[in-house]
Amino acid sequence: MFATNGQEVDFETTLEACKQAGGSIASPRNKGENDAVFSIVRFFDKYAYLGIKGGGIPGKFHFLDGTAVNYTNWHASEPSDIGEENCMEMCTDGAWDGTSCNQYRLTICEF
Repeated sequence: MFATNGQEVDFETTLEACKQAGGSIASPRNKGENDAVFSIVRFFDKYAYLGIKGGGIPGKFHFLDGTAVNYTNWHASEPSDIGEENCMEMCTDGAWDGTSCNQYRLTICEF
């Protein structure tokens, strides 16, 4: 199940808010889960962080629990590995993009 409190905060604050609520940052592992997160993103018309981080190797990403990312929904030009894009976000079209972790994005947690 995915839920939001409607707040836009940075990645670390999103992580802490989800932990305090007993969950984790939304981490879609298949198309169905991606569609569920996208329905929230679309409703609020806001970008949202995903529980996926860069692994230090260009083009390699992992979930926050350390498991490899097998399902992806990148924008056509992503992942670009430009600058400090260590966090991942879902855009308002449902596709993923790399971003810096200090941007304010919609909090969506997974339970």
